[in-house]
Amino acid sequence: MSDAVADLLGGEGPFAREVPGFVPREVQQVMAEAVAEAIDQRHALIAEAGTGTGKTFAYLVPALLSGKRVIISTGTKALQDQLFHRDLPRVRSVLGARLSSALLKGRANYLCLHRLEQARSDGRFATREQVAQLQTIHAWSSTTQSGDRGELAELPEDSPLWPRVTSTTENCLGSECPMFSDCFVVKARRAAQEADLVVVNHHLLFADLAIKQEGFGEILPGAQAFILDEAHQIPELAGQFFSITLTARQLTELATDTLAEAAAVTGALGTLQPVAEAMTPAVRRLRLALDRFPAKAAFVAIERDAEVERELDGVRVALEELAAALAAHAERSRGLDAVHERAVQMSARLLHLCDSQSRESVHWYELSAHGFALHATPLDLSQPLRELREQSHAAWIFTSATLSIAGRFDHFARQLGLEDPHSLCLDSPFDYANQALAYLPKNLPEPAAPDFTERVVEAVIPVLQASGGRAFLLFTSHRALRRAAELLEGRVPWPLFVQGSVPRHQLLSGFRESGNGVLLGAASFWEGVDVAGEALSVVVIDKLPFAAPDDPVLVARLEVLRESGINPFVEWQIPNAVIALKQGVGRLIRDINDRGVLVLCDPRLTTKGYGKTFLASLPGFPRTRELADIEEFFSDAESS
Repeated sequence: MSDAVADLLGGEGPFAREVPGFVPREVQQVMAEAVAEAIDQRHALIAEAGTGTGKTFAYLVPALLSGKRVIISTGTKALQDQLFHRDLPRVRSVLGARLSSALLKGRANYLCLHRLEQARSDGRFATREQVAQLQTIHAWSSTTQSGDRGELAELPEDSPLWPRVTSTTENCLGSECPMFSDCFVVKARRAAQEADLVVVNHHLLFADLAIKQEGFGEILPGAQAFILDEAHQIPELAGQFFSITLTARQLTELATDTLAEAAAVTGALGTLQPVAEAMTPAVRRLRLALDRFPAKAAFVAIERDAEVERELDGVRVALEELAAALAAHAERSRGLDAVHERAVQMSARLLHLCDSQSRESVHWYELSAHGFALHATPLDLSQPLRELREQSHAAWIFTSATLSIAGRFDHFARQLGLEDPHSLCLDSPFDYANQALAYLPKNLPEPAAPDFTERVVEAVIPVLQASGGRAFLLFTSHRALRRAAELLEGRVPWPLFVQGSVPRHQLLSGFRESGNGVLLGAASFWEGVDVAGEALSVVVIDKLPFAAPDDPVLVARLEVLRESGINPFVEWQIPNAVIALKQGVGRLIRDINDRGVLVLCDPRLTTKGYGKTFLASLPGFPRTRELADIEEFFSDAESS
């Protein structure tokens, strides 16, 4: 099949004839051949495909032609929708492929008709706006075919109504639900079970693989190939889904759901209301006790504190008393049985999380504005991931623009437990020698210097003057971002778009429309942001993006490596920072016609030995340390 795949994507093939703007690319054909072989031989393939390679077509074409059941997983729901609604229909049309396909998301993305009716009957809403939103959802519920909340764009994603009208594995009543025959989750699952090709996202895939019971366990065993796009996200996501977690929100929702289910059973509310209503104040007292501690730390930081110990015990007692009270009513309805089961499971989870003596996992907590989360995260994910792949007897294809470190895949393969995988490193077809320039300003201090951000801003302003704005300024910390925003405010003539000032999508649309804006962003703007064309002509990166040293999982992982005789800085911290840097750099040149300047402000790139590893991992931009070269680059663009 591999030769045929390459021919289809070649200059004489149907894509060149039928797809407007399609440009045959040798790197795309090479990747398509490798994917076809991996699917056919059911082996593991790591394929790094530089920006502009056309990797989506490179894996869709062999997937559609394979005649095998394929699951494609993407990094975000937005990419998932784009793949299913735009790319897949286009490729299927060109190939004339008649296979069936399905889009599947986690159950929280689908309207639950039973919980919608519960919310309408309950009638308790914090604002009039929520009442209006519920009416909008109710009207939409009678017309939607899929129940996918993504259809209802006018309702904010963070509306507090969504958790009330969607289900979780814990509160779903399953086949005993009165709305089961019309259930959108069940319909989506059935479509996926019957499809030849299923498009999911990494969150759903790993919730499923880690047996977290998203409710879609049946879709995976029959797959003969898994294709994971944006695969650089996998190690971190796998850590989340192999973790054991208990949150303040889960506890308070248990109490709320208990009251809702008890209200529908005669005589249950009288005995259950007092114990259910005791949960929220117990959770609130624990959150207050945690207020004196860092926002994120290992569990050992809090477990010997008398107040925290007392309030943890209060939550444990509240859970046990609720479970005991529910046990007496569990047989009276499916809903009460479900909340009883949740209470028992949460009690066991809390006991496990409070026992921080395990050497296989790190126990830690994190605080939000009004809540908390307790976690136990495995230190080594390679073994469970290896076991999952072996059990599947399927091909596993991992692709992204950022998987290698100086051309090698050792770090990524080690994290995923891949032993001697097939691999492919494909450079971008873009003409970086003429399209881009990397600028490393001279005389900047070490990143730890107190005036580092001030000096970065001073070095960047002349670049912005040469480019006329049109820039992303990417920071490794929110503190540096805020300081840079203060320094630029009133000093530059271009509109500033500062992360945190408005929702992310508004910030990006405002930047695109401005034509000469300067956007200041932190972590979430380093990847998954695509601004092609002249609106973005400069990307500035303040520091090498080493992970924060206060991350308790990272600290524990580094200590284990150190004890094993491995240098954790060289073998873990540098590789992860390289991948993050490559993502940030990838924002600059998104199209064959783009031109731009990359400004790297961290002097360690030239003063430290490991700087060579970072530079060797980046696209082949010409480099300069002279501002005059930047001014000439942009003046050439204006005159051409």
